[in-house]
Amino acid sequence: MTAVRLHEAQRNAVATPQLPEGISIDEAYAIQHAVLDLRLAAGERLVGTKFGFTSRAKMAQMGVSDIIVGQLTDAMRVEDGGEADLTTLVHPRVEPEIVFRLARDVDPTDPLADIVSAVDAVAPAVEIIDSRYWDFKFNLADVIADNTSGALFAIGGWRPIADIGNLAVRLSVDGRDVQFGSTAAILGHPFRALRQMVGIAARQGFPLRAGHVILAGAATAAVPFGPSVVRVDVAGLGGVTVRGR
Repeated sequence: MTAVRLHEAQRNAVATPQLPEGISIDEAYAIQHAVLDLRLAAGERLVGTKFGFTSRAKMAQMGVSDIIVGQLTDAMRVEDGGEADLTTLVHPRVEPEIVFRLARDVDPTDPLADIVSAVDAVAPAVEIIDSRYWDFKFNLADVIADNTSGALFAIGGWRPIADIGNLAVRLSVDGRDVQFGSTAAILGHPFRALRQMVGIAARQGFPLRAGHVILAGAATAAVPFGPSVVRVDVAGLGGVTVRGR
């Protein structure tokens, strides 16, 4: 079964073949949900969702053009300043993001649902992505099934929601700046990505619950992650740090 294979690839940090040709987007999301069910059955807890490919730089880097969504569990969370165990990852890369926190449930089937008003805080974030496929190569269905390459994430200090449309973003590795960007790279404004979450959640069965976090997508291209100290700084929001070991 494909879901079991992907789950074992993630759990054992061993690369696996790409999916067969012809897998539809809906089928890929069904595989993703099946993988999540295996993780939840093992004791993990759902804590939010994440976007993939909201940055034009990221789309160009990966050769795709569609926004996709994955899911976050508590086992994927690394504390700010904490360590990420590189031996649990296959092709680790890091990217700078911002993250939203929902203060109340959002019903994605409600045509009047206003997800932006449900957000009570925003924070800088680091996402560690990790495709489980051979050679870090995949098509859109592959990456959706593989939970949008989700691996680990860290969140900085929460701030009240404010104007986040064009905040400077910096990614540094061992104190050396390696990527610069802006929150405007996230579909022109992170709120645009957030609003698209509602429709995708309705179509693909993602819950949007009070207390959940939503990673808005990368503001720059991803960079390889090895034994190092990675820091993301977002103007007006502060920073967040993760150590690879």
